[in-house]
Amino acid sequence: MRGKSARVWLPGFLALAAIWGNSFFFIKVAVGALHPLQVSFGRMAVGAAVLLLALAVTRRPLPRDPRLWMHFQIASVVLTTLPFTLFAYGEQYVSSVVAAIWNATTPLCTLAFTLLLRAEKPNAGRMTGLGLGFAGVMVVLGVWQPMAGGQLGGSLACFGAALCYGVGGAYMGRFITGRRGEPAVVLAAGQLLTGAAQLAVITLVAGVPLVDTAAPAEVWWSMLALGGLGTGLAYLLLYWVQARAGVTTTSTVTYLLPVFAVLSGVAVLGETITWNQPVGALIILAAIALTQGAVRLGGKRAAAASLS
Repeated sequence: MRGKSARVWLPGFLALAAIWGNSFFFIKVAVGALHPLQVSFGRMAVGAAVLLLALAVTRRPLPRDPRLWMHFQIASVVLTTLPFTLFAYGEQYVSSVVAAIWNATTPLCTLAFTLLLRAEKPNAGRMTGLGLGFAGVMVVLGVWQPMAGGQLGGSLACFGAALCYGVGGAYMGRFITGRRGEPAVVLAAGQLLTGAAQLAVITLVAGVPLVDTAAPAEVWWSMLALGGLGTGLAYLLLYWVQARAGVTTTSTVTYLLPVFAVLSGVAVLGETITWNQPVGALIILAAIALTQGAVRLGGKRAAAASLS
C-alpha cells in the first residue's frame, strides 16, 4: 500500500523539486534589474493569474469561508510574502546555489519550531540532529573566513526565508491542506491571491513601483517562468502532493533543490561554489536524516507503548 501511494505522488514530488530548484536561477536573473519587492510581487501576481485562469477553466469558485481566508492571510505572510522577498534580497549577494542550500534547511527549521511549541518532545536524536544541522550551517557560511560584499546578510536573509517555510509548512498542514472538499487548485489560488494583495500594498507603501517597464527582455522571461512555473504551478503541485503524501514527506523536497540549482546556476549562470558549501549541505542533509530517523523511532516507541 505504501509503495502504491508513493507511485501516485512521486511524479508530482519530482516535478516540484525540479521547478523550485530552478526558481533560484530565475530569481538571480530578475534581481539583476529589479527591486526584491518587485520580484516578489511579480512572481505572486503571475502565479495568482495562472491559478485564477485554472479556476475559470475548471469552473471552480474561490473559497467562501471567511475563516479560510483568515488562514490564507497568515499562511501567505510566512510562506510567500516574507520568504519570497528575503530570497530575492539574499540573491543580490549570494549565488543561486547557496540560496538553494539554505532552503534545504527547511525541515530542520520545521523541527525546531515544533520543539519550541512543544508539539514534539525533545530526545537525543532530535537534539543531536539540530546540533549537527547548526554545524552544517556554520560550514556553509564559512565562519572561519571573512565575508565581503553583503554575503553574510544575504545568507542570513535566505536562512530567514527557510525559517519562514518551517513555520508556514506546519501552519498550512494544520489549517489549510487538511480541509476536506477543497481542491488543491482552489486552495493554492486563494493563498497566492492573498499573497499578491499583501505584496502589492507593501511594495507601494515602500515607494517601489509594482512594475519596472525598463527591465530587459530576459528579466521579463525570468519573471514569467518564476511566476507561472515556480509559483503558480509549483503551489498547485505543493497542495496536491501534501494532500497525498503529508506535510513531513513533502518538506523533504528541499533535499533535491540544491541539485537542480547547481545544474542551472553553474552550467548557465557560470556560478562557482567553494568546497565548504557542498560539504555543509551534506552535513545539513545528514542532520535532517538523523532527526527524521528519531521521529520515526519515537513514533514506533510511542506505538509500542500504547499497545502495551
